[in-house]
Amino acid sequence: MTSLLVLFGAGYLLFSEGFGPVELGDRRTLADLSGKVATTTSNSVIDGQQLFATHCVACHQATGQGLPGVFPPLAGSEWVKGDARVLAHILLFGINGPIEVQGKPFQGQMPAFAHLSDEELAAVGSHIRTNWSNQAFPLELDVVAKARLTKRNMPFEGGAELKRLPAQLDASPK
Repeated sequence: MTSLLVLFGAGYLLFSEGFGPVELGDRRTLADLSGKVATTTSNSVIDGQQLFATHCVACHQATGQGLPGVFPPLAGSEWVKGDARVLAHILLFGINGPIEVQGKPFQGQMPAFAHLSDEELAAVGSHIRTNWSNQAFPLELDVVAKARLTKRNMPFEGGAELKRLPAQLDASPK
């Protein structure tokens, strides 16, 4: 009986590839599965939604609502819809410590994503700034590139430090 099942399975795998409409199964190629990210220099667009699904959805959820009391929401967040420069810094350097989002306190850590390219950070930032209830302009690539030049190598110590950031950026030499 086991031999029959093994033979059936092997036969199914050998003879079923390429049969039927694409909508009925996963027809990705090896190139699709390689994990290489398209860049804007090759006239391709980086998928911010996919990057969000890969790096952010576990904490902030697909709905952008976060987990109450644990991970803050991105949907409707003043940090997401506010100064794009602050968001770029948050994505690059992360946050440790207390932060208030939509009037609710959160205590935790958000990792830094400085290992992502400027294009990838702009794409994920644009995704969260333009989805759910957020109606902000996309996160521009030059904003991320400028933020990366910041002489910083550690996460922000919560919302209080982030609130001071725009004034510091405005005061810094251009």
